[in-house]
Amino acid sequence: MRLTWRRAQRYWQVYLFLLLPILYLILFCYWPMTGLQIAFKKFSLADGIWGSPFVGLRQFDRFFRSYEFSRVLKNTLVISGYGILASFPIPIVFALMLNSIRQGKFSKCVQTITYIPHFISTVVLVGMILQIFNSRVGLYGVIYNAVTGSIPSDLLANPSAFPHLYVLSGIWQNFGWDSIIYIAALTGISQELHEAAELDGASRFKRLLHIDLPGILPTITIMLILNTGRIMSVGFEKVYLMQNNLNLSASEVISTYVYKIGMGVGSAVPDYSYSTAIGLFNSVINLILICTVNAISRKLSETSLW
Repeated sequence: MRLTWRRAQRYWQVYLFLLLPILYLILFCYWPMTGLQIAFKKFSLADGIWGSPFVGLRQFDRFFRSYEFSRVLKNTLVISGYGILASFPIPIVFALMLNSIRQGKFSKCVQTITYIPHFISTVVLVGMILQIFNSRVGLYGVIYNAVTGSIPSDLLANPSAFPHLYVLSGIWQNFGWDSIIYIAALTGISQELHEAAELDGASRFKRLLHIDLPGILPTITIMLILNTGRIMSVGFEKVYLMQNNLNLSASEVISTYVYKIGMGVGSAVPDYSYSTAIGLFNSVINLILICTVNAISRKLSETSLW
């Protein structure tokens, strides 16, 4: 303790700089957690957070008994699980392929082209999806009409097509950006291993399998743990913007449902306690998942977040 105090006195400028992020965390991350108590209360604006009557787990029981529970939970798991299965391997494969290219200028050009979609805003991306897949004037509709001579079905109104449109557009937008961390991990692999393998007659593909892939395996494990911890947190903005009354059976997820309940969309009065309870349930499930996957990873591969 004495050593820490002496160090703080000696480097007080550094500790002063630390004060700002600490205050930010307290004010905007930890203090708002006190509002979670309304998940266990029947909140009213007149009584406030502290004065509202305590109802225990009634809000959670209400959600579990709701006819929306199974639908929003299923949609969240389907879209998120599909997204992880389809999108997680692609940045890894892309990084391995890009690392194998010997021409530096071509590699940089490909990297730049694949990074650009990441910087497209969600609103613009959804606007592009709506324009391209419009069944009458969009690229999809024009090509289909030119080939078959008929107007295609509306994919944007088809519930079964929603997960594919959501996930595949997300892959196109983010796979280049997501590959950065794997490319960085690949640069840390010693070139002496590749030189030794070349002398032993190993092909480029064998070096990729036995040197590059094992070299980035710890990074892959960490990223998989983080992605699993977000499996219940499907992005709100993109889903909400792609929703319509016809595809709602497949597009209503927990995040959009919480927003509609909390803002009173479709009802006369917002229900803050109910929406907070649903959000808390979502966060607890994410916490359990990330802890479980982290424990399994630590036991099997000795690579974990903590």
